[in-house]
Amino acid sequence: MPVLVTGATGNVGRLVVDELVELGTPVRALTVSPRKAALPEEAEVVKGYLGRPETLPAALAGVESVYLAPLAATVHEFTELARQAGVRRVVVLSGSNADEEPRPGSSGVDFAIVERAVEAAGFEWTHLRPGVFMNNTLGWAEAIRTEGVVRAAYGDATQTPIDLSDIAAVAARVLVEDGHVGAKYTLSGPEAITQIEQVEAIGAALGRPVRFHELSRAQAVREWVSAGVPADIADWLHDGFAETAAHPQVPTGVVEKLIGRPGKTYAKWAKDNVEAFR
Repeated sequence: MPVLVTGATGNVGRLVVDELVELGTPVRALTVSPRKAALPEEAEVVKGYLGRPETLPAALAGVESVYLAPLAATVHEFTELARQAGVRRVVVLSGSNADEEPRPGSSGVDFAIVERAVEAAGFEWTHLRPGVFMNNTLGWAEAIRTEGVVRAAYGDATQTPIDLSDIAAVAARVLVEDGHVGAKYTLSGPEAITQIEQVEAIGAALGRPVRFHELSRAQAVREWVSAGVPADIADWLHDGFAETAAHPQVPTGVVEKLIGRPGKTYAKWAKDNVEAFR
């Protein structure tokens, strides 16, 4: 039976498709635009979207396992349709903040809704809880290209960013292997690294210096809001930087344990994505 990958053209879902294909697992990929998706020819591509539950019954037919992208708005409709279709296992892309107290701007609220709905529906579930994505620093690209500088607060904030491909590799393994039912896996990159060190790694990949210019928190939040980030989200994200400046994160080691190889370092990610900053 095929594994259904929802959000199959999303940042993580697209990579999950590739990982499953490489493992030789039949894959059914759910996407809103099959013609534009450019998915592997080995994958069965079906048109649909989690946000339109009426498109899901055909995608779920004959499926036992699902990789579920986190869409809180329609998760209850998904769980009911998946139960009716006989789905047994659901692997949820969640977040490391799913258990945090709800607060304005936090993505953890939606992650918690999705996790609880899947648990309540009685599936064999596994929650994948990555933290900070390395890809988030692509937001620095324009300033690095044009000025050779990153302006941000909390340069010493020490986090454990993870590459999307490592999340996808874990998801694929958990989907096809036994022994993961009821697990909540907190996923991190292989190292703790400051924002200043990340900027230095990008500079090393470029072969030229890139400068970190420290802003106050108020200055940084104002810049984010002026760029279109909602104020509550900007404030919540900077709370995260403040927390990891005071209490540095530590790698969890879960990725390495589950996939049997080291996770990608930020320096390697910077080299792989250097053209974005050039």
